Amino acid sequence: MEQKKHNQKYRVGIVTLSDKGFKGEREDLSGPKIKSLLPTEKYEVVSYCILPDDQKAIEKELCRLADEEQCALVLTTGGTGFSKRDVTPEATLAVADRNAPGIAEAIRAYSLTITPRAMLSRGASVIRKQTLIVNLPGSPKAVEESLTYILDSMSHGLDILLGTAFECARK
Repeated sequence: MEQKKHNQKYRVGIVTLSDKGFKGEREDLSGPKIKSLLPTEKYEVVSYCILPDDQKAIEKELCRLADEEQCALVLTTGGTGFSKRDVTPEATLAVADRNAPGIAEAIRAYSLTITPRAMLSRGASVIRKQTLIVNLPGSPKAVEESLTYILDSMSHGLDILLGTAFECARK
């Protein structure tokens, strides 16, 4: 069976979740790090913003990126820890049509080879319509480790989600 090739760039939204970043009290290094790691021949960042750790605001932005901007991929950074204000996973799960837990599980499993504190990440990965939403950690170092690890497989998953590739059983 012949595979269809994906010729268009994936539309990407990047959302940094940080109360201090939103107030201008801390420079966002993780959002720009995500953008720098995405190969420009495959990914086009069409939206980037910094939001406070507010579940309703996060939900609204995730819905906007999926439904209005029609992003194939939304990457969030921050808000995945144990702090009372860390509500990114809850917002992500609230807007999901389907769960895609393997991506978040893979990030945690890989990150555990680097630091035992990776077990404290609560990041989620879900599908809303034809948009994959993945929560990445908040630090630039952890963003780089995580995104670099999942990028190739995630690209294949996006092709399947968008109907530009066929799922093949492993032999």
